[in-house]
Amino acid sequence: MRFVSFEKNGKAVLGIRDGEQVRVLGEETLESLLTRGVDLCAYAKDHASDEKVAANGLKLLPPLQRPPKIICVGLNFADHTSESKYEQPDYPTLFFRVHTSLIAHEQPMVRPAVSDSEGLDYEGEIAVVLGKGGRHITKDDALSHVAGYSVFNDGSVREYQFKTPQWTVGKNFDGTGAFGPDLVTADELPPGVKGLRLETRLNGEVVQSASTDEMVFDVPTLISIISEAITLEAGDVIVSGTPSGIGWARTPKLLMKAGDVCEITVEKIGTLTNVIVDEVKG
Repeated sequence: MRFVSFEKNGKAVLGIRDGEQVRVLGEETLESLLTRGVDLCAYAKDHASDEKVAANGLKLLPPLQRPPKIICVGLNFADHTSESKYEQPDYPTLFFRVHTSLIAHEQPMVRPAVSDSEGLDYEGEIAVVLGKGGRHITKDDALSHVAGYSVFNDGSVREYQFKTPQWTVGKNFDGTGAFGPDLVTADELPPGVKGLRLETRLNGEVVQSASTDEMVFDVPTLISIISEAITLEAGDVIVSGTPSGIGWARTPKLLMKAGDVCEITVEKIGTLTNVIVDEVKG
């Protein structure tokens, strides 16, 4: 199933996509359902109302607006590691995002008004949403912890990312973490999203293209390794890494500017689209 979070009459509402329409489920969020341990597909069958709204023109929200944790994985495609001038690490490179950086499909991605930054870079990725948590999760059991998958653009303000050895600030500017449009339940996709094509387009030009088979650490491995140290929770999001082709590594650099359109498509999951706007200081 495909779950969508959207705004209706000033309230956040959850629905399931049904062709060109969305069937309304109610006001309980995905975060709440996952925390309660609800089976999403069973819940949708039991709670789907007769009310339908046209999918086109909805004001979408990120599938989860306040995930307990957003854990991002860097350097998870060898070609991207090479273009970034790093040695390929033998352990996942992890950093965190905050929920205040999140935006939805078709919401503007904000190029920040900071004087010492040239722009904003794209990173097309797959978001893994956990349906149950745990500690010391085995690789064999890891996929049973996944509720579904979505698309993510880990928008990066590169100069701030590299001001220090820690990448946190450059990865957390408001309005730079695009997430959506749908949460696609795991049963609709290949196990661990193996063999899917991820593609990023900037103004219609393909700038990133790779198979998920090229991930250095696949989804079960990421869940297992992260859970060695961190107790994972239902509703946590793991943003699983970007392939080569980032704008910062190009000569000349290809950084996003106001008016640009960035689209990220993951086979069988969907397309996430955002227009870039310049921040207006209040």
